[in-house]
Amino acid sequence: MRGCRIFGGFCCQFNALGIAVADIDRLDTWIKYKNGLCSDCMASCCTMPVEVKLPDLVRIGVVDEFELEEPLKNIAKRLEKQRIIQHFNFKHGVFTLAQRSNGDCLYLDAKSRLCTIYEQRPNTCRNHPKIGPRPGYCAYRRNPAHGRKVSA
Repeated sequence: MRGCRIFGGFCCQFNALGIAVADIDRLDTWIKYKNGLCSDCMASCCTMPVEVKLPDLVRIGVVDEFELEEPLKNIAKRLEKQRIIQHFNFKHGVFTLAQRSNGDCLYLDAKSRLCTIYEQRPNTCRNHPKIGPRPGYCAYRRNPAHGRKVSA
């Protein structure tokens, strides 16, 4: 990081290239979303907890259609044991997907930083950043390797 510059009353960190870096925990550093922003992002949104409902888990393929007759508590216990979810809110019927030790989503490819279940991704991911902690904004962090030729 290069330091802090004041913009609109808040401090914004910049990397060595002078590009603003969002802090996922500080909503005031998030960037207004625009089409194409995801193409060179480090998948910052994929390090936030992902809340899902039962239909999402069926779409992902970790819950079978036949299990829908079972109590949610039993499904949650199985998914926790398999380390697919890290939490279940019984009152709201909301599951929180497990994250790796570095905070990445379980379904984020560590090397490519792309979703491995993109076509089956949960509604939370499908609707980001329209909904979320700061609707219309995202915790964009530019991938430093984007645009560079990588030698083998």
